[in-house]
Amino acid sequence: MEKDLSKGSPVRLLLSFTLPLLAGNIFQQFYSMVDTFVVGRFVGVEALAALGATGAMAFLVLGFVGGLTAGFSVIISQRFGAADPSGMKKATAMSIITAFGLSVLLTVLSMTTSMPLLRLLGTPGNIIEDANTYISIIYAGVIATIYYNLFASMLRALGDSKSPLYFLLIASALNIILDLVFVIRFDLGCAGVGFATVISQAVSALCCLIYIRKRYPQLNLSRQDWIIDWVMIRRLLRIGIPSALQFSVCAVGVLIVQSSINQLGSDAVAAYSVGTKIENLIAQPLSTLGMAMATFAGQNLGAGRLDRIRKGAKQGTMLSIGFAVIGRIIVMLAGQWIVGLFITSGKTQVAADASLYLEIASTFFIPLGLIFIFRNTCQGAGSGLIPLLSSLQELLFRALVAVTLVGPLGYRGICLASPIAWIAAAVLLLVAYALQMKRLEDLPATTAKTKPV
Repeated sequence: MEKDLSKGSPVRLLLSFTLPLLAGNIFQQFYSMVDTFVVGRFVGVEALAALGATGAMAFLVLGFVGGLTAGFSVIISQRFGAADPSGMKKATAMSIITAFGLSVLLTVLSMTTSMPLLRLLGTPGNIIEDANTYISIIYAGVIATIYYNLFASMLRALGDSKSPLYFLLIASALNIILDLVFVIRFDLGCAGVGFATVISQAVSALCCLIYIRKRYPQLNLSRQDWIIDWVMIRRLLRIGIPSALQFSVCAVGVLIVQSSINQLGSDAVAAYSVGTKIENLIAQPLSTLGMAMATFAGQNLGAGRLDRIRKGAKQGTMLSIGFAVIGRIIVMLAGQWIVGLFITSGKTQVAADASLYLEIASTFFIPLGLIFIFRNTCQGAGSGLIPLLSSLQELLFRALVAVTLVGPLGYRGICLASPIAWIAAAVLLLVAYALQMKRLEDLPATTAKTKPV
């Protein structure tokens, strides 16, 4: 069901929009969490390390996909907020066409460079073949990932955050079943969890498409809508590419960190993999609230309500701080127990290192939450440059930490890379958000309301 976020209490709207989206994102995290659990429990630590060694590589491409489709949906949400159905349809059609071309390009590039990149990163020899097998399968399924993200983003652009949740419930259940069948029954190891992930993602995309066609007649496209509109495609790319690059730039920083971890051996790779997977799950309320802010800001920009964007950002910040504190408490009370679910008994050092990462990262959840709030608010308010610059800053600080602290501090230096990058990016975004809002307020009222990006 569509929802107009330009009317009503911002905090209530953000919560009602975020909670279904949060549930969906948590289930989406289960794709990788279940992979990690099944491999760690039924295959072994080396296979677990192989999956972990590909985490940054997967983020490099899949993060690009997620950022791209989120950027496309900003245009759709702005046209929805401006009550422009023809513009919304044209943006939808051009998004589908553009996404196809980019998915083909991404698939070819990523599959041909996977093994050279693994070697460049210094992936330990005992896990490199399994790592390449797994990531190649994930890359082959990029088209399913890009279309699930695109269709889900379209639904969220209309204020519907519940429907994608239902499809993810189905896909997550399917992923669990296929993981167990492929790994335990057919003994496919890392390849099995890769196939399970791609098949489940394709089911999610198909369910979203069928639902959109039946439930949202305003998105049922005519032949006229499919006529190539280069102006609209350039507009989509102008906000979608910077949005995508911000994730890929972050991923380059993670790749640099991954290269440093690889030098510490496969046990360190496995520990870091488990720690980051759990961190991603516990921090989902922060990233999800940020996604809600992008739609909120986009619709209100389209409606010319800059005052509501400011109010939403303030109330969203308070919610984010609350979620960050809760996340830290969860790690304090249950972090070691959660780590134990993924690592077999006897691997005490691997478990200790994974717990150490969680302890350090969760201490800095507040600046991480601020990144999501203000990066997505700026994006929804029409800026593709600000999110990209903040990602470049994250890259710079992650690289500096990996170069300077890993030598003297070892694994603990790795654990500090992300928190230091979060603090730096959060400071930049707070300043950039204030400048972005001032720029919008200085525009003539009609320009601020109608200018899409």
